[in-house]
Amino acid sequence: MKKIFLLTALAVLVGVASASAQRIAVVSENGETSVFQTLPQAIEGAAPGSVIYLPGGNFSISDEVKITKCLTIIGIGHCSDKDNVDGKTTISGNLFFNEGSSGSAVMGCHITGTVCIGHDDAAVNNVLVRYCYAENIDSHSNSLVTVVNQCYLRMASQIRGEGSIINNNIINTLQYCNSAEIFNNIIISRYGRALYEVNNSHICKNIIRNVYGDLGGGSNNFINRNMCDGNWGENCVNLIDGTTWDDVFVDYNDGWGEGAVDTSNDFHFTEAYQQYSDIGIYGGTSFNDHQKAPVPYIIAKRIAEQTDAAGQLKIQVRVKASE
Repeated sequence: MKKIFLLTALAVLVGVASASAQRIAVVSENGETSVFQTLPQAIEGAAPGSVIYLPGGNFSISDEVKITKCLTIIGIGHCSDKDNVDGKTTISGNLFFNEGSSGSAVMGCHITGTVCIGHDDAAVNNVLVRYCYAENIDSHSNSLVTVVNQCYLRMASQIRGEGSIINNNIINTLQYCNSAEIFNNIIISRYGRALYEVNNSHICKNIIRNVYGDLGGGSNNFINRNMCDGNWGENCVNLIDGTTWDDVFVDYNDGWGEGAVDTSNDFHFTEAYQQYSDIGIYGGTSFNDHQKAPVPYIIAKRIAEQTDAAGQLKIQVRVKASE
């Protein structure tokens, strides 16, 4: 199945490379491919269950555009790699998953705004956000089982619906979670508590920094084996005496907050803390430093300016598969 998926994505990349201004490919569940010029057009034209492939570039979206069907949006990553000829994939604006979009996903994108789930008060369940760099995630209490995996979230996220799975992320404050699985994250705080009004949740093996020294309310949580600058829950791992957070990580942007939610940081442990390898973003299911969805991306392309005598357009494309 994975091989078929990669071959389909490769065919889409070659098609988009030859399409000039028409840049966005949409592949339906039955394998049919359509090409659109803008992200709003792709969302409107896609059949339910389709995959929208975004190459490198900037794709604008307004708040009037709502996703109301099950769609998967896949970019080539939000980290600029020198071998990616088109640069990172950026969605400029907020991304709304409204009624009818349960089961949707967005992966491998830099989202300049908020991922909004169920803002029309509908139950929008089982939305996946993975390998993304976003302002934050804001899900309605009616929306269940939001899955957030291996993302950078710059500002406070409010993931209200029950049963959410939040693991292996770098998060600036997490609020109003209920009955959630919160594992192997780095949870930081810019202005206040890193965790606020989290209830009935499992909070385990995270690195937690709280400015005000408590978990900001909440109740009935199981808190175990977190690394903190306070003594919270069971089996808490405190900093070694005399050390700071700069001593914990290989390369750390001093100061918690937006600066810490930065891809330039290296959150691998220094030698003194490698005994705690099960804690933090590289524990559990681990963390993809390249932040790329498992699809090929273009590392070189050459498209002839005109067709040859036989009416054929010569295209040369070199691709590389994401890890």
